[in-house]
Amino acid sequence: MNRKAASGWRNIAIVGPYLSGKTTLLESILSITGKLSRKGNVTDGNTVSDHAPEARDRHMSVEVSAASTEYGGVHLTYLDCPGSIEFAQETYNALIGVGTAIVVCEPDVSRVLTLAPLFKFLDDWEIPHLVFINKMDRAASHFTDVLAAINTVSSRPLLPQQYPIRNDRDLVGFIDLIDEQAYSYADNAPATEIPLPAALRDEEQAARRDMLEGLADFDDHLLETLLEDGVPTSSEILADLKQDLGADLVVPVFFGMADRDWGVRPLLDALVREAPEPSVTAERRGLNFKDMDLPVAQVLKTYYTTLGGKQSLVRVWNGTLTEGMTLNGMRSGGMHRLFGSQQTSVQAAHTGEIVAISRLETAATGDTLSPDLDCDPLPRADQLVPVYALAIVPENRKDEVKISAALMKLIDEDPALHWEQHGDTHEVILWGQGEIHLKVSLARLDRKYNLPMTTRVPRVAYKETIRKAIAHVNGRYKHQSGGHGQFGDVYIDVQPLDRGAGFNFSQAIIGGVVPKQYISGVEMGVREYLKHGPLGFPVVDLAVQLTDGSYHSVDSSEQAFKQAARVAMQEALHQAEPTLLEPIALVEIGTPNEFTSKILQAISGRRGQILGYEAREGWVNWDTVSAYIPQAEMQDLIIEVRSLTLGVGTYSWHEDHLQQVPEKIADRVLVQSGSDT
Repeated sequence: MNRKAASGWRNIAIVGPYLSGKTTLLESILSITGKLSRKGNVTDGNTVSDHAPEARDRHMSVEVSAASTEYGGVHLTYLDCPGSIEFAQETYNALIGVGTAIVVCEPDVSRVLTLAPLFKFLDDWEIPHLVFINKMDRAASHFTDVLAAINTVSSRPLLPQQYPIRNDRDLVGFIDLIDEQAYSYADNAPATEIPLPAALRDEEQAARRDMLEGLADFDDHLLETLLEDGVPTSSEILADLKQDLGADLVVPVFFGMADRDWGVRPLLDALVREAPEPSVTAERRGLNFKDMDLPVAQVLKTYYTTLGGKQSLVRVWNGTLTEGMTLNGMRSGGMHRLFGSQQTSVQAAHTGEIVAISRLETAATGDTLSPDLDCDPLPRADQLVPVYALAIVPENRKDEVKISAALMKLIDEDPALHWEQHGDTHEVILWGQGEIHLKVSLARLDRKYNLPMTTRVPRVAYKETIRKAIAHVNGRYKHQSGGHGQFGDVYIDVQPLDRGAGFNFSQAIIGGVVPKQYISGVEMGVREYLKHGPLGFPVVDLAVQLTDGSYHSVDSSEQAFKQAARVAMQEALHQAEPTLLEPIALVEIGTPNEFTSKILQAISGRRGQILGYEAREGWVNWDTVSAYIPQAEMQDLIIEVRSLTLGVGTYSWHEDHLQQVPEKIADRVLVQSGSDT
């Protein structure tokens, strides 16, 4: 089966939904290519790629891991990418640096939708990719039905290069549709040639015809050959496959059972024959470097080792990187080729290679690296919007001084995270892509930086306002304790403003009853009181006017008038019918349209106001649902959205406006907050 191989380097990402068997496939590849004497497995936590404690604890990939090997005279660097949608940012950041991707999936037509976001990213970035249908022993549907289902989520046509041979329902071998040779599988060994089963001749011919017609859509010469009932040679078919895959026009399909090495060798053969060279990838991206010797690289992933050292996993797009080279004004450290947690020192890395470089302290994931500070930046993957949050507090209060620096490193390593010190609730809030994502991040924070955290649901940033105008409210502050006393006396009017108008202070003093030098003290007192109104929350959307007052020539001061203003505000706002406001978010939910009705029901169940829905731009058979949803109802929204959409639904949001809280809910909030109003 081995055909003439190309030389050089190939970068290949292994991607696919959670539990599809990506890590198992990589173990098989490394074993077949002689890099492993014994395969590990995910359950035992001894695989090459899932070497991080957080990955082994959860039996799942939680970050990109690299491993290099060689096959058929070609050097192959694999990036094993997480399958969970909560770690999609890791996958997307890695994909922009590879020449080819292997999409691993299961033969389950009911879960084909889980491939949709991944295919969309690959198609948008024009990244050549193959499909490997794993776990074929579990197939409940016919092979052609599985292909048809996958085709519904791919904008590129799927072209199987193999056809399965079954004994009853058991997979036992395959037919190579290029040279029409049949093979019988053998555990942990190459497949053996067998005669093509006569019972499958018609099915094999139909499948081969479909493959050739798919290729003929992009090759007029092949189309003429088929129209004239000619038979193209194997070399002609392979040339078309290589050209069309490199141009991201077609998606070759393979299948097997990675845990038994079934189908993995044909997949490797295809990668060596058909995966595009680095120069083809750069040309397809439109990366035309004027100086072909100028080193240009891009950071695909950032790591912080347990000893605190920073490593940047980079793909070399042009020229040659050497150890100690100055990149972006930083003198780089050691350069290594990674094999999971193992490192092999290298002195140089050439175009197409992926290596790890240490001590690039200010380099971030996605950054373009070059000795030339004026080098044009390379395109980078979009940043995902955070959709799940937890308020975090160090278990040891003495650790509060360390949290900021540790969180910055955590986010440098995982750009899908975000943290903030909330201005209203004063909580430290960690944002991410889901519950598991944050749990993994907090475990990493504990292990790497010795910062165990307690967590809670973030408080909602409620506000309050008034519903009634109140005039001529008096506030007097008088204090005598020997010597000069304190005296301030003010009258104020308060009135509600339109929602979103904020706060307005004015004065209408006549005759100097409140001297000008004390009016600023009145305003300060008013503003200070608004930070904590009668319901216990910041007060917004009202106007306060100073209308009258009196002073004492000796005892009055700015501080006294400040206190008098607070007294007046307390009295006025209690009379002005204070009411609770909650933040309302404008949410746009992306969902396959078969689940749109369920999403609409979920929004209604969260006190949401549905604004409408329309076809999602650039997505086939997807909708975007727009709605206003109270922020108090959004904590686990992403969990429900994903549970209703086979895990592929997502949303973006921003805080839009404040709205009065329904009375029953407001009563509950006030009881929980301890308000005495």
